[in-house]
Amino acid sequence: MSKLVLLSEEFAGRTYELSVEKTTVGRVDDNAFQISEPSVSSHHAEIILRGNDVVIKDLNSTNGTFINGDKITEAVLKPGQVLRFGSVELKLDGPGGPAPATAAGSKPGSTAAASAAAAKKTDSGQTRVIQRGGVKLNELQEGATTSTPKFQTTAFAKKSNKTTIVFISIAIVLVLAIVIFLVIALTSVKGAAQ
Repeated sequence: MSKLVLLSEEFAGRTYELSVEKTTVGRVDDNAFQISEPSVSSHHAEIILRGNDVVIKDLNSTNGTFINGDKITEAVLKPGQVLRFGSVELKLDGPGGPAPATAAGSKPGSTAAASAAAAKKTDSGQTRVIQRGGVKLNELQEGATTSTPKFQTTAFAKKSNKTTIVFISIAIVLVLAIVIFLVIALTSVKGAAQ
């Protein structure tokens, strides 16, 4: 019988036997396979047995479901491949494959380590979003093909030299007009006084 072996440090050694046709996986306790980790959505995924195939179906989880690093919505999981729900990694072991034994007297899918991890859980009932750093390859490729952004001018843009020249020219004409007016006025006043 196939089983999932949890690889993440917090759940190391925990296994879950795939014995029914459909298994729900998630953070809350109404799932058949509960993983109490904040990066796992409350109802994260379904594991469906179809003949010899183990099909993983993501249930629109917040942090996604991945097989060997590739994000999936539905895919067949093969023995030895690494499955990831949020930040929790698991491996599928087929019939007869090596898997750590569960603690004596415990039900499949739980161990003393998993119980201790659940006891120290500080989950507020909300899915924690995993922050991903860096730049994606397609963003790099898009950046290489796009040109540099064109900046729009604003009301505070630098005035052109043309505007300054026009302003100075008008000022000179006005000053000359005032001077000519004063000269004419003074000449008429002098002529009237004689």
